[in-house]
Amino acid sequence: QLQLVESGGGLVQPGGSVRLSCVASGFTLDYVSIGWFRQAPGKEREGLICISVSGTSTNYANSVKGRFTISRDNAKNTVYLQMNSLKPEDTAIYYCAVDRDAYHCSAYGPEYDYWGQGTQVTVSS
Repeated sequence: QLQLVESGGGLVQPGGSVRLSCVASGFTLDYVSIGWFRQAPGKEREGLICISVSGTSTNYANSVKGRFTISRDNAKNTVYLQMNSLKPEDTAIYYCAVDRDAYHCSAYGPEYDYWGQGTQVTVSS
């Protein structure tokens, strides 16, 4: 069984910070690319940021550049999304996804092979 589980979401005030976690079970994250996506109700899924096996990260959404950072801890089989200076527009369900092409990063969902079920982040006062 291959599974990705996101956690760390919840209610946060504008300007605050949250770190989301994505823990893999049934396989290792050592040799894959990992991306973070988000989707708000009534809106298309949006690719945010991706990290390849080489450690190179790529930002895709202008709205989060400079505020969101991706990292990985292979020993814990976990990837993280650090989100700073949060805005109400960041409210969405956040998903992590794995691409078995370890050297490829993409903002397109069909490129990814495994998905978590998402964690809700709500930015509001």
